Amino acid sequence: MLGAIIGDIVGSRFEFHNHRSKDFDFFAPGCFVTDDSIMTLAVAESLLSCQGDWDKLARETIRHMQALGRKYPNCGFGGMFYQWVFSPDPKPYNSFGNGAAMRVSPCGFVARTEKEAKRLSREVTAVTHNHPEGLKGAEATTIAVFMARQGATIKEIRQRMVRDYYELDFTLDSIRAHYRFNESCQRTVPQAIESFLESVSFEDAIRNAISIGGDSDTLAAITGAISQAYYGIPDPLREKALSFLDSRLLDIFFACENTVN
Repeated sequence: MLGAIIGDIVGSRFEFHNHRSKDFDFFAPGCFVTDDSIMTLAVAESLLSCQGDWDKLARETIRHMQALGRKYPNCGFGGMFYQWVFSPDPKPYNSFGNGAAMRVSPCGFVARTEKEAKRLSREVTAVTHNHPEGLKGAEATTIAVFMARQGATIKEIRQRMVRDYYELDFTLDSIRAHYRFNESCQRTVPQAIESFLESVSFEDAIRNAISIGGDSDTLAAITGAISQAYYGIPDPLREKALSFLDSRLLDIFFACENTVN
């Protein structure tokens, strides 16, 4: 969970002003918390409130995402999701946007089995992003987090991603010059996974994600989630990231941390 939040914060100032290099100040003036972090925390709350009864998860996800989202209406929601957050009768809207993947990392940390990881991913995603590509992007992210948490190697994670989800027939160097902003899972999740796969540390993975441009905060949030599960997070980065959260978000984070982080 915190890995996604760090990626979001670091990437926030680059979303519409891409920086195609790994050389930049990690936390700097202009960084802020976006909807990626807020919805990740809402998913974490949803998982915690179920207490293992996953039959309630879709309902709890709707409840928590709407409740928290309404407190942060200007945090960067897309148009359709904004309408969903404030709808009295929220329904899925066949989205394949990358919001499906940026918020799902708590599922990969909570799941006890791969089967359960897939179920949790689907339950928290299908309430909005019920398009097959949205569901796939969320599941790929969840499984990568789950595998990393279970001790899989980078090679094993790559093989699994290629076998079941995305071709990954590119390198970061090969796309850096021409990759552009894209809000779909299809054009965000593979690039985020590759940013992790080419990394040597948590911080390096985030720098990889930022360096290719695109939807920087969401790319880095997805990369950060997988990287946390694989590398852990250095204490100085943890403390700095938490300083960006207000008291409400901190309360949620600490309430959920031991269960979903």
